[in-house]
Amino acid sequence: MRFMMLVIPKAYENARADFVPPADLVAKMTKYNESLTKAGVLLSLDGLTPPAKAARVKFAAGTPKVVDGPFTEAKEMVGGYWMIQVKSKAEAVEWAKRAPMLDGDVIEVREVQDISEWPEEVRKAAGR
Repeated sequence: MRFMMLVIPKAYENARADFVPPADLVAKMTKYNESLTKAGVLLSLDGLTPPAKAARVKFAAGTPKVVDGPFTEAKEMVGGYWMIQVKSKAEAVEWAKRAPMLDGDVIEVREVQDISEWPEEVRKAAGR
């Protein structure tokens, strides 16, 4: 089963465009990433730039509208992710619990949808 562990760092609520994580946290995160690799569960990972460098495309009445960051109404912003392959949600949660996060940070663990489990009509619509 594939799971995405989404990092929601508290620091991104007010992060400036030039925000970078502290070196000691990066060192801890590197060790954690190495443990995922050694365990053979890591598929991919990446960090994202702060919301101040982002853009959102909002849709209303069929018309897209672009809003540049930072986003004043947003409290929880994704700061990065790990994509892992494990046997269960419980195992994915155990990996998330080991991550070296700061107070107030959140990791959301979400299973990647498997289109083969969707109803036949939906698979057909997707060309499968």
